[in-house]
Amino acid sequence: MTHVVDVTMENAQAQLIDESFKRPVVIDFWADWCAPCKALMPILEGLAADYNGAFLLAKVNADSENHIAAQFGVRSLPTVVLMKDGQPVDGFAGSK
Repeated sequence: MTHVVDVTMENAQAQLIDESFKRPVVIDFWADWCAPCKALMPILEGLAADYNGAFLLAKVNADSENHIAAQFGVRSLPTVVLMKDGQPVDGFAGSK
């Protein structure tokens, strides 16, 4: 079972929506230029490994996949959204 996946428009439905009916999906919206994103990502990746597939960490590059970020209303980076049963149920913006 995969713990971490890079999301694109091609796999977004399967990884963000469909997978959230099987287990929680934590979506990490990030960008290369975002220093707080680069600080948060290893923490999230470590949690995904520690929880051994209990949730999926779905990483979305907000620059290259801006359509996905727009659909989730992302206004600042990093933004983390928790998906369950096809719906966003919680989240936060920023790295603190």
